[in-house]
Amino acid sequence: MDQTISDFDIHLFHEGTLYNAHHTFGAHLEKQKKKVTGTRFTVWAPHAQAVSVTGSFTNWETGKYEMTRVNQEGIWTCTIDRDLTGEMYKYAITTASGDLILKSDPYAFHSELRPQTASVVYDLSGYKWGDQLYRQRVRKRRPIYERPLSIYELHLNSWKQKEDGSYFTYREYADELIPYVKEHGFTHIELLPLTEHPLDASWGYQGTGYFSPTSRFGTPHDLMYLIDRCHQEDIGVLMDWVPGHFCKDSHGLYMFDGEPLYEYDSFNDRENHEWGTANFNLAKGEVRSFLISNALYWMHFYRIDGLRVDAVANIIYWANSEPETANPYATEFLQELNKAVFKENPRFLMMAEDSTDWPGVTKPVHEGGLGFNYKWNMGWMNDVLDYMEYPPFERRHHHHKLTFSLVYAYSENYILPLSHDEVVHGKRSLLHKMPGEYWEKFAQWRLLLSYLITHPGKKLLFMGGEFAQFDEWKYVQGLDWFLKDYDAHHQADHFSKELMDFYQNHKALHEFDHDPQGFEWIDADNAEQSIYSFIRKGKRKSDTLMVICNFTNVTYDHFEIGAPFEGRWEEVFSSDLQQFGGTNLLNQSAVTEEKPLHNKKQSLTVKIPPFGVTIWKPAKK
Repeated sequence: MDQTISDFDIHLFHEGTLYNAHHTFGAHLEKQKKKVTGTRFTVWAPHAQAVSVTGSFTNWETGKYEMTRVNQEGIWTCTIDRDLTGEMYKYAITTASGDLILKSDPYAFHSELRPQTASVVYDLSGYKWGDQLYRQRVRKRRPIYERPLSIYELHLNSWKQKEDGSYFTYREYADELIPYVKEHGFTHIELLPLTEHPLDASWGYQGTGYFSPTSRFGTPHDLMYLIDRCHQEDIGVLMDWVPGHFCKDSHGLYMFDGEPLYEYDSFNDRENHEWGTANFNLAKGEVRSFLISNALYWMHFYRIDGLRVDAVANIIYWANSEPETANPYATEFLQELNKAVFKENPRFLMMAEDSTDWPGVTKPVHEGGLGFNYKWNMGWMNDVLDYMEYPPFERRHHHHKLTFSLVYAYSENYILPLSHDEVVHGKRSLLHKMPGEYWEKFAQWRLLLSYLITHPGKKLLFMGGEFAQFDEWKYVQGLDWFLKDYDAHHQADHFSKELMDFYQNHKALHEFDHDPQGFEWIDADNAEQSIYSFIRKGKRKSDTLMVICNFTNVTYDHFEIGAPFEGRWEEVFSSDLQQFGGTNLLNQSAVTEEKPLHNKKQSLTVKIPPFGVTIWKPAKK
């Protein structure tokens, strides 16, 4: 990173194809024979009359270190003949109107601890990674489409806090988080935005430092340590990423040189009224270079395994357009982004959080798609949670809400999210959404998670959902860990561990997640009893699973169901086990009869518990 700015890089930057712009822009130590000889600063500010670097090393006096304008397009640079590692700095920009504004560095690698807003000179080199075996295993594994993918989504601030309410450091979180994630059987964690942001009382989506991991929990090397430790324990690390809009705080990107720069020129296009943010101008080459470089930066320097791309609907359509109008610059940007990412790492995960019916989100770019490899299934999430909130006796009138998802389940590569979006702003926690008395809430919570695991698609669960957190998200404190001292939540926690273990160890639940040959309805039309039954298939016949879901509190001691093939079947999982808090209405095994039912030549007679899921597998001969 000690290279100097070149004419070729300048050309690529303005063109929108400088995908390592963080090597050129920002603050960099210049070295000769490993000795630091100076600190070089480079920034893009085309509307500025003058730019200087100021900071703790000038006692915040402006004008001492003036920057030189490199070209008409507004790149400025200077080198200070000092090792400024650890020093705080900002750019002092004289706008076209003559005002002096102070801005944090868009490419800063580290930031001052909030509420302070300066950038910090930081050398990213020097961390010694220990995840080589993990990276080798990832390269040798089968594609993720055929393997289990279960994501634990969490917000570090409010996952767990110290007794005095302060946060753990990234290094301390490694000790707290990793054993917990392994114990609960998740394959990946997804961290809500780690980029620097001003407000604790937020998810972190309104960012001010895209190249700067939030300093709330320590330094960039501390974050590398957390990710490294996750990898050493075979846990993938994903990160929420926000290339659509950014925070309007005065020290950030907004009106960076006194005029629209990173945002659209038009007020109507740039203003995101819903979130109080500004929309990135995806028509500008310099903005594309900034954002695509940022995606690759997190891949290369922090070795994250994937990005969940936030608010894709807000990107692909023009803001405030009525009716909705597609933004061609945005779709071009997303295609270029995904091409660049997968060229670097074909196994990287690019997950679109998209609430629209835009076609081909997960289709390759060369086939006309946006090029993501996964899309959040927001329709499934909304339908299933709406359905669960109906009183059980009314669910027969809304039976289609659970069958409709299979109409389009294979149109994209889907992740099924029970995410943070559904447990805030009065929506209540997953457990609290469930109607009925206390035991009914827990039984339906187990039913919901079992349906998540058995439905085609990869899995995502927001923190607290694994032990049936009763309250919705609270940023001011950690999860209600004390709940595990109560039997119902302790049993719920045990259930989620067993469920995730079952998911990982049964190939029928993931081998054909994105192939219609992996799913078959037994009975999709039993609205009167609100019972859904279906088959999940693996590559081998012996891996077949038969799933029966009862969404009412009615118990069935003799329930007939069509079987996919004859012989003896064993119940291999039940959400109704006593150790989970259930009624313990169990089946040992059942033998098929030559009685045609549900378009099958044979049938089984089984017991079905209230609000229960029972899963069957062909018995070994």
